[in-house]
Amino acid sequence: MKKKLLLLLAFFMILFSSAVFAQTENKPVIKPNTSEAKLKAYPVAPFKDTLFYIYNKVGSFSAENRANAITEKIRKLYHDSFFEPDSLVVVPSDISQDITYKGDFIIMSVLDVDAKVENKNAVYIAKRNLNLIKKAVIYQNENYSQLPKRLGFTLLLILILGVVLFLAGKIFNRIKFYLLKNSDRYFKGVNYNNINILSPQKQQTLLMRLFSFIKIFTLILIVYFSLPLLFSIFPATEAYTTTLLRWILTPAKLAIMGFIDFLPSFVTIIVIIFIFRYSIKIIKFFFDEIKKENIKIDGFYSDWAMPTFNIIRLLMYAFMLVIVFPYLPGSDSPIFKGVSVFVGILFSLGSSNAIANMVAGLVITYMRPFKIGDFIKIGDVSGEVIEKTALVTRIRTPKFEDITIPNATVLSSTSTNYSANTKQVSNGLLIHTTVTIGYDVPWKSIHKALIDAALKTDMTEKTPEPFVLQTSLDDFYVSYQINVYTKEPTKQPRIYSSLHQNIQDSFNAAGIEIMSPHYNALRDGNTTTIPENYLDKNYKAPTFNVNAKD
Repeated sequence: MKKKLLLLLAFFMILFSSAVFAQTENKPVIKPNTSEAKLKAYPVAPFKDTLFYIYNKVGSFSAENRANAITEKIRKLYHDSFFEPDSLVVVPSDISQDITYKGDFIIMSVLDVDAKVENKNAVYIAKRNLNLIKKAVIYQNENYSQLPKRLGFTLLLILILGVVLFLAGKIFNRIKFYLLKNSDRYFKGVNYNNINILSPQKQQTLLMRLFSFIKIFTLILIVYFSLPLLFSIFPATEAYTTTLLRWILTPAKLAIMGFIDFLPSFVTIIVIIFIFRYSIKIIKFFFDEIKKENIKIDGFYSDWAMPTFNIIRLLMYAFMLVIVFPYLPGSDSPIFKGVSVFVGILFSLGSSNAIANMVAGLVITYMRPFKIGDFIKIGDVSGEVIEKTALVTRIRTPKFEDITIPNATVLSSTSTNYSANTKQVSNGLLIHTTVTIGYDVPWKSIHKALIDAALKTDMTEKTPEPFVLQTSLDDFYVSYQINVYTKEPTKQPRIYSSLHQNIQDSFNAAGIEIMSPHYNALRDGNTTTIPENYLDKNYKAPTFNVNAKD
């Protein structure tokens, strides 16, 4: 039994020795010629075993540097998972024999001085070294191939990427679920100075869309930054690693450096905005006091305060923009200037009517023909002023119709303000209506009936008392106009209706018919209309005959 074990052990030792010997034969070591032994030899050993030696320097590259460079290039061939042995060839040049891979990657150059050391020619040495390199790389690929390991790394990285994407998606979904569950706490709408900019529902919809965009952007960013890791595994795609990173890092670097360069100008802009902002606040405080009539200026009405402040604020903002403009990045570029000119031209051509309305609105503000709440008449439109803007005036008619009138039309039309004299210090608006009564009714009775009707009318003033004017003496009747004061100009339709009802009741009670009589007279049409002194003394008018038919 022991003999059998010893024989088996001896057999394996023989096989191992044969394999080592065969490997040594596959990788011969080229030693220097004794005649050139004084030159120091530097081995080219990319895979521990020496393939050949380098003895001579080339220019500023020492023999050691040459050997190290060739070693690294051979290792790159090994790291190429798609190595093609046939692409490794010898290309002759003017002074050397170059061993190249795929035409553009030079592994080494064999000079005549390199061949002289071994008493060979350069062509022989180049072909020999090419075969040695090819066999070494093939042997390493067959026995120590990196492809399975790289594929394993690739699969592992893809698996890790999938897990990261899954976890990131889970985290985003949890956050979204939490926000929706507590929507009453986090989505209360956006308000500014009692202005509802966004309702809670719209705010929730907008933020959820923004949240979804951030989620998608984050997942894409994770995939993008994982691509350089994937590409770095294979030497053939390793160059894309730098390219992908450069696409992100170069714009980011430019943006950061641009922002750093912009910081002095940014600080200047902040200071300018700060000065103008607080200057406007001081001016606003002054005009607020004028509006509250705590400060009074002769000839300057309190309702002019806010329009004047708005004009001053607009001018100050325009002046601030002129000062800030040179400090903005890109303000000196021709494109920026061209866009500014283009926008200015569009604004000039497309806003002529708007500017006309704005100027008219400014003129109307300082003319003070009416204010919010007044009952006015512009052209054929009568109603209450509910809004005055820089461009239009809105009027609500007694039928609750909202009519929008451009300020340019308001300025060019005749406007009647029924509310101008309805304050407490004045008698009010004088409303009137006319009736026509025949000459057979005493005028005193008509006056009394009309005044009684006016005194019974609601929303009218008892003092000063109503009065009657006889506005005309016509052919068949007299026109009586009843006048009564009111301080409710916005309710004129109801006042007129009530007044007409009361006039009917008062006249009926007084026994007066509201009628306009017309008188007709018959004359003999056969008599000529020529004056008598022109007629013959014996002239007689023709008789008027009526013929009756059976």
